[in-house]
Amino acid sequence: MDKISVIMGVYNPRDIEMLKKSIESILTQSYENFEFIICDDFSNLEIQKILLEYKEKDKRIMVIRNTKNMGLAASLNNCLGKATGKYIARQDDDDISKKDRFEKEIEFLKKNKEYDFVGCNIELFDKDGVWGCRKHKEKPQKEDFLCGNQFPHPAMILTKKCMDEVNGYRSEKKTRRTEDYDLFMRLYAKGYIGYNIQENLYQYNEDMYGYSKRKFRYRIDEFWLRLEDFKELKLMPKGYIYIFKPILSGIMPKKLLKKINKIRYKDMEKKDEN
Repeated sequence: MDKISVIMGVYNPRDIEMLKKSIESILTQSYENFEFIICDDFSNLEIQKILLEYKEKDKRIMVIRNTKNMGLAASLNNCLGKATGKYIARQDDDDISKKDRFEKEIEFLKKNKEYDFVGCNIELFDKDGVWGCRKHKEKPQKEDFLCGNQFPHPAMILTKKCMDEVNGYRSEKKTRRTEDYDLFMRLYAKGYIGYNIQENLYQYNEDMYGYSKRKFRYRIDEFWLRLEDFKELKLMPKGYIYIFKPILSGIMPKKLLKKINKIRYKDMEKKDEN
């Protein structure tokens, strides 16, 4: 049974109970051969205490701490520096992995050697419960990145080999909030490819209108990121049409954007049920 290195960045989560549920969802996985590396991104004393208590309860947990707040990409890179597994699995500190997520994703990678990483479809939930699902394309091609990220970052398992090849995450201004989008485009540019299992194996904590609240400066960052990575993927000149998407979303009336999101994800949920 090959070893998985699970990596998580934590910085003062608003909902401590969700943090605990997220950690427990990893510790209770049916696939048990893993190390769980948590990078505390200079959180407060209460969060430090909770993480260290979990470390004492389960020897598979390793807690490292940044000496200052460095952001998610840098924190995940610090986790990667400690990772010893053949595979790298992601988990966010306020999401839930279903019990057989690791088992099914690892089984897929072992049976399908042509793929270097794998994700799945995800359920979307907030304080009121599950409100929709996000269905990802089964076999994304590089052209699909023109429309946006094709993989559910926190629900992924990747080979450590491919992560090492691209030197992990880029921790730069233009990758703020889009380090995952950048990662997968760089992987495809290197010839690595991924797959999405068409099953809901992960629950993602997201407000129905979360994307509409994204600060405009992050949309500007994404504009420059798309420009650079689309060139790397050799998607130009077609890509010039798509680099403006985050900015256009930012100036779109919020009521319209909310309506689009509500219809989009509710429709996905109905298709998944059928």
